[in-house]
Amino acid sequence: MMSINKGKEVAQGSSRSAAVGVAAATAQQNPPPLSRYESQKRRDWITFGQYLRNRRPPVALSQCNANHVLDFLRYLDQFGKTKVHLQGCMFYGQPDPPGPCTCSLRQAWGSLDALIGRLRAAYEENGGSPETNPFANAAIRIYLREVRDSQAKARGIPYKKKKKKRNPLKSTEDSSSFPTQQP
Repeated sequence: MMSINKGKEVAQGSSRSAAVGVAAATAQQNPPPLSRYESQKRRDWITFGQYLRNRRPPVALSQCNANHVLDFLRYLDQFGKTKVHLQGCMFYGQPDPPGPCTCSLRQAWGSLDALIGRLRAAYEENGGSPETNPFANAAIRIYLREVRDSQAKARGIPYKKKKKKRNPLKSTEDSSSFPTQQP
């Protein structure tokens, strides 16, 4: 009788472990949902990969450099929604132009800056070396700075870097400390 019960326990144990295995497999198939940032980063990475594959001739990711990234950013301009006035436009330098004009729509500087940040992170997460990251190249930073400055001039609104907020606790601690008295 003991061997029969032992056989039942082994059989039940194996069915339990099979159920645990099925649950683990299901968890692997349905990972927790990605954050908005992670989803966008993944989508951007896939789009950039498609852009490289669609080039003639196609470019392997390992052969990608800053020039390919700059070409990608310029390519994206055609899908932009930000009106950027040219210097010859009568609305150049006006923050709120009173009428329509023929100036083209472009990608906003902030969108491009955020895109590069996500692609820079995705490159390294997908096995790329920080030293060879084409999204971290100085040429990309220069391009983004030029886009930012030209868009600010076109709108007549200078770009101002946001100042870091001071820690209010630190400033109150400094003012609440009592001076030591000298004898």
